Amino acid sequence: MSEEIMEEVQQPQSYKYCVSVKFKGTKKAYSFGTDNDELKYGDKVVVETIRGIELGELISELRDPSSFTLQTALKPILRKATEQDIQQNLANLSETDSLLQRCQKCINDLSLDMNLISAEYTLDRTKVIFSYVSENRVDFRELLKVLAATFKCRIELRQIGPRDKAKIVGGLGCCGMETCCSRFFDDFDIVSINMAKNQLLALNTAKLSGQCGKLMCCLKFEDDIYKQLREGLPKLNSVVYYDKEKYRITSMNILNNSVHLSNKENAIDISIDELKEILAKAKENQNQ
Repeated sequence: MSEEIMEEVQQPQSYKYCVSVKFKGTKKAYSFGTDNDELKYGDKVVVETIRGIELGELISELRDPSSFTLQTALKPILRKATEQDIQQNLANLSETDSLLQRCQKCINDLSLDMNLISAEYTLDRTKVIFSYVSENRVDFRELLKVLAATFKCRIELRQIGPRDKAKIVGGLGCCGMETCCSRFFDDFDIVSINMAKNQLLALNTAKLSGQCGKLMCCLKFEDDIYKQLREGLPKLNSVVYYDKEKYRITSMNILNNSVHLSNKENAIDISIDELKEILAKAKENQNQ
């Protein structure tokens, strides 16, 4: 291969414009390149992704490609979607239930431990993508052969986790609102039990878990503010002196600005501001 050809292969293609594209079922926007001056916000476009040919929607106006700061090269918008593309996409979506039923029958015939969640064609119908949940690793080689013979196209089987399943299925959280994962989440952050401890919550896993069975994502959202509010405060069961009596901190409610102190003879409630004053005086006496 000549040096000129090598350079041409290695150089990413440049575009006049960069645009943000969103796909059905996700709130995340992806950047693509285009030289088409006529594209505008809200247009349906056809693009090639890692999954295949898909229909997306522009959620930005044309902008300078210098705004794209990632190291990976921009993929191109293949074309503005035609009426035929839109109708083909609707036809593909209408076959979702049929895809699920036929795939589920194949799974049952092979007695595989798989919980099928979703199925969809790519826009050009050259591939079907099935998503499933399973607690164990599944040997689906035979299933791939059966599905390829059934649908006469490429098959992709994607194993997803319980949080991804909850995002696809959706539902209402304990707050009464639509689950965060299905409403606006794109990527899942790590949620640890320490975040519940920072909020001084009872470590009841059932009450702290969402529909996915994992710790609720809202613990992550609130963690920074609770860390800030708890800064400088003692841990539960710490000993403090109030009115020359020895107490233990048995509970604390940061949002209500209250602390419960108790000993063998007495129990009282004070404000967090009072507790901070007690701690400041104790520290001052130690330094003298």
